[in-house]
Amino acid sequence: MRGAVSGDRLRVYVTGYRVMAYITGVLIIVICFVGLPLQFAAGNGWIDKWLGTVHGYLYIVYVIVAYLLGSKLRLRPMQMIPLLLAGIVPVMTFIVERWMMRKHIEPALAANAASADQQPATR
Repeated sequence: MRGAVSGDRLRVYVTGYRVMAYITGVLIIVICFVGLPLQFAAGNGWIDKWLGTVHGYLYIVYVIVAYLLGSKLRLRPMQMIPLLLAGIVPVMTFIVERWMMRKHIEPALAANAASADQQPATR
């Protein structure tokens, strides 16, 4: 992390990213495993139509939030690509979210906590 963002601000970015990752992931799973079968088997396309539209708008929000988090963590472009594209593959948001937490977010939060402990208290 190299001290780019304070611990509280980083937690806000992480929370926003995780919330959007889970929402986007759940919606794409519902679309693929409920909406598409209903559309083809029963001729009922309302789940695909409405949830697909909602997923599309929320995916845009997810990409923005993920980009902001990735830029605050100073991720390289090859690390940023799977982060940004995870919302279009069912189940991938959950995998990428866990990878981000282990590899990038937890070490950054730990570094922020350690740097906050080492700073002298001001009055």
